[in-house]
Amino acid sequence: MIDKDNIVQLAEEFLTDSENYLVDVVIKPGNLIVVEIDNDQAVDIDDCVALSRFLESRLDRDEEDYELEVGSAGITSPLKILRQYLKYTGKEVEVLLKSGLKETGILKSADESGIVLEMEKKIKPEGAKRKVTVQEEQSYTYEEIKIQNTY
Repeated sequence: MIDKDNIVQLAEEFLTDSENYLVDVVIKPGNLIVVEIDNDQAVDIDDCVALSRFLESRLDRDEEDYELEVGSAGITSPLKILRQYLKYTGKEVEVLLKSGLKETGILKSADESGIVLEMEKKIKPEGAKRKVTVQEEQSYTYEEIKIQNTY
């Protein structure tokens, strides 16, 4: 059985002095190892190839047959770690909450406990004939968020 913790440790070792960082490692049925990396700017294909070769050199195919995919977090990939949230601060994001509610807004901030979104809401002030658009900030903990995507 392929050890996920071992793959994580090897990937983090390789990425230590790099601008890239590890987002996720998933071991799928059939021993498919999927490693996802990101960068505050952009991940270069050569970075993915170099990490793939490094991992291949540290894993023993005679001991365990596996397939390895190393790629970058895509623009439509959900955000998974705090560093990704920080990367998209000031950008429009879509948040799907575990309650089923979907919110879209500007990611104002993120920290270890959660995020703050600035959203446009239409409200009808008392005595007014028409609704007006107002900016409203809403905080969410990571436990409340099911998926968060960027645009």
